[in-house]
Amino acid sequence: MNGGMGEASYANNSLLQRKVILMTKPIVEAAVTALFSTTATNFPASLAIADLGCSTGRNALFAVSEIISIMIDLCKATKQELPEFQVFLNDLPGNDFNTIFSSFLPRFQEKLSEQMKSKNGAGVMLPCFFSGVPGSFYGRLFPRESLHLIHSSYSLMWLSQVPGGLEGNKSNIYMARSSPPKVLRAYYEQFQRDFSTFLECRGQELVVGGRMVLTLLGRKSDDPSSKECCYIWELLAIALNEMVSEVYQNLILEYLNSRVHIRIKSKLIFLITSSESCSIVP
Repeated sequence: MNGGMGEASYANNSLLQRKVILMTKPIVEAAVTALFSTTATNFPASLAIADLGCSTGRNALFAVSEIISIMIDLCKATKQELPEFQVFLNDLPGNDFNTIFSSFLPRFQEKLSEQMKSKNGAGVMLPCFFSGVPGSFYGRLFPRESLHLIHSSYSLMWLSQVPGGLEGNKSNIYMARSSPPKVLRAYYEQFQRDFSTFLECRGQELVVGGRMVLTLLGRKSDDPSSKECCYIWELLAIALNEMVSEVYQNLILEYLNSRVHIRIKSKLIFLITSSESCSIVP
């Protein structure tokens, strides 16, 4: 992922990801409303929100902005005092956190201040504290029972590592129609380990009654090597193989494989319902 604000930066090439966040706004609103309902009798003075895989650029604060806006409206409608907000932005250590805090956070705070004035009148301030949390979400990131709401969009489709046992996946960089069965199995087993670990860690970090909204790329086909999710990777593999053959004749691309894994809905539901850490709420 390219940091900064240049033409090739993620900040200027992430409209699809922003669209996904907009599409899932009703789901986020339902989660925030449910969280508000479960804690209404003992509403916390401080609300902790984590965005996992926040990336950089405009999207890094977009989901958080929507969550806080929903909470402001709910508190106003119920005449509940606004809590203070703790916002944790998480991504891998190589993420461009500097651009988030130097370029986008000041704009976010200014916009939030204007929103508070328009809805609650001048002089009403909203304490909102931001922290960057570098690290993999396939491990513990926060203390036990410290988070009220977790959001993650288009991040969980990335595995913690390239699966082992991909020998024989020659000329491919992902699952493909020509991949041997052991390659398909290796990808699924890696996904199963990663997602189960993710759920276990988040289950420990959420307060009782806390909520998660997770958005990730999925597929409809039962076949993990179907064109629905693998066609673009097949095209990329063809291009890379042609580049390699221009330099080394008769050399086949063998040791380059993607860390992405696109899941089918039923597999996700099975893992979540099998987990003792989390459950699916309507």
